[in-house]
Amino acid sequence: MQEASAYRLARVSDQAVAWHLRRNCSVTPRQLGGIYAGLCLMSLGIAIGFWWLGAKLVLGFAGLELLAVGAAFLAYARHAADGETVSLQGGRLVVEREYAGRREKVEFGCAHVRIAPLTSEQNLIEVMAHGQRLDIGRHVRPEWRPVLAGEMRRALDAAGSQPLR
Repeated sequence: MQEASAYRLARVSDQAVAWHLRRNCSVTPRQLGGIYAGLCLMSLGIAIGFWWLGAKLVLGFAGLELLAVGAAFLAYARHAADGETVSLQGGRLVVEREYAGRREKVEFGCAHVRIAPLTSEQNLIEVMAHGQRLDIGRHVRPEWRPVLAGEMRRALDAAGSQPLR
C-alpha cells in the first residue's frame, strides 16, 4: 500500500483506500426543518396580523407561499445526503452511490478495472470492467476529477502489485 501522502482526496487505512465523494451542503435536513418552522411562524404571524386588520387575502397568499417554499425545501433535503463512496479493499473496487435515499452498490474485481482517461474536466470518471460501465464523480468539482482519476489508477496499480491486508 502506498503512503497516505501519495493521495490528496483519499482516506488510507491498513485495510483499504476510500474516496468519499459527497454533495457540499451547508444546511442539514434537520436544520432546514427548523428554518422552515421559524419561517412559517413569522410569515403566518404577519399574515394573521393583516387578516385581523381586514386584509383577508394576505393569509391565503402567505399559505401558498409557504407551500411553495416547503416543496423547494423538501426537494433540497431529499438530495442533501447524496454521494458516492469508492473503496479499494481485498482485491475489489466497491462503488456505493446514494441518490434521493436510494442506495446502489457495484463491485468490480481490481484486476479487470479500467479507469477511462478524461477527455475534458467536465466529463465524469468512467469505471469499466467485464462490460459494466459506471460514471462517478458527480459531486467532485470538475477541476479535481483528473486528480481523482489519477489517484484511483495509482491505487489500482498498487493493489495489483501488492495484496491488501
